Amino acid sequence: MNKRGHVLNAVILAVGLGFVLEPAGDLTTFRTIAAVFVPLVLGALFPDVDTHFGKHRKTLHNLFVLGVVAAYPVFFDNLQWVWLGVVTHYVLDILGTTRGIALFYPLRDEEFGAPVGVSVSSDYSNLMMLVISAFELTVAAGLVYVLPTYLPDLSASLPV
Repeated sequence: MNKRGHVLNAVILAVGLGFVLEPAGDLTTFRTIAAVFVPLVLGALFPDVDTHFGKHRKTLHNLFVLGVVAAYPVFFDNLQWVWLGVVTHYVLDILGTTRGIALFYPLRDEEFGAPVGVSVSSDYSNLMMLVISAFELTVAAGLVYVLPTYLPDLSASLPV
């Protein structure tokens, strides 16, 4: 996916997540969109910094980098949504393109991708980005609305 596709994906996800997390469509929904918008876009762009140093789709396109970015909210109380932008960047590069990414770099140079991707310069790359965005929002809605019904009631097991 090119930078335009990654940014459009992040914008679509920010708006979609705003409605998934706060579906009322009121001011709270738009505050949620505003809260996730910039961090998602920054996270979606971050992995492609490796086009200017290192090896593209390797240096910043791996699970180690994702782990570091995901740890920031735990240790520093910031960058809460940037990790999600990085994840969506990886998903677009794995599912949306023919090349894939080196998830286990620097331990392994092997790039992982799905057989359904298209070339970055393809006329279908925008369509692929939209399909993957819809898939990501479906997963997000499932995590927010469906998964909790299958989890045990943790509050019932706590001592009173």
